[in-house]
Amino acid sequence: MASVEMSLARLKEALDRAVARRLVEVNVAREVKVPRNHRKAERRAKTVIPPWNLQEVRAFVDAVKNDRLYAAFLLSLMGLRPAEICGMRWSDVDLGRATLTVNRTRTLMGNKVVVEKDTKSLAGERQLPLPDLVGEALADFKATQITEKLNAGERYEDNGYVLVDGLGRALNGRQLRERAHTVMAENSLRRVRLYDARASCFTYLANKGVPDHLLARWAGHTDVRTTKRWYVKPDVEDLRPAAATWGELASVPPPLSE
Repeated sequence: MASVEMSLARLKEALDRAVARRLVEVNVAREVKVPRNHRKAERRAKTVIPPWNLQEVRAFVDAVKNDRLYAAFLLSLMGLRPAEICGMRWSDVDLGRATLTVNRTRTLMGNKVVVEKDTKSLAGERQLPLPDLVGEALADFKATQITEKLNAGERYEDNGYVLVDGLGRALNGRQLRERAHTVMAENSLRRVRLYDARASCFTYLANKGVPDHLLARWAGHTDVRTTKRWYVKPDVEDLRPAAATWGELASVPPPLSE
């Protein structure tokens, strides 16, 4: 059902652009809605695994700080899609300016064929600033790969990808995911999809007051409604500041002293 709703949302956005360009007169998809009883039935039948909260994210970061793929895991926690991490090349990373560019994806189709292509939308092609922690991790990973290349000699595949193994062979999303799940199991962390790190990232940024237009730009979305509907998922702890604010509403002020 979620995939149906996301596809419908993209169709509505596409037809909105077509209306704006006067290619069609009306966006008929705006009248299409997923029946509420179908959504309720799916929620009852489906077990929803919430993304990591702040404490779980920090526990994972601590668990992977000495892992060879530490930099890749930090990129996931920055909200990048696994396919975007797999498609990134060192030419897309500017350590001097502390930026990275997302302009392609590498996806494993059917666990057999790797497909590399442009981002799925123009909004997905974006430049992001590198937090100091991520920049330092990428610099260390680049130095590691230089050493590995010297040790491997002619066996090394110098293809320019950021996410490679010790012989320079490009890793795919399944391999990145499996390594993440191994770390989770070894450290007794709640198992989630690596893709769900996007929700952990954007929920935290939204809670910290990052404006909607910047949130959408970071996520690679045309419409911030997509970001907020699918990737901002506050839990009960995120709501506690609101509870404290409500407490101010209901509190009786102390009497003024004479």
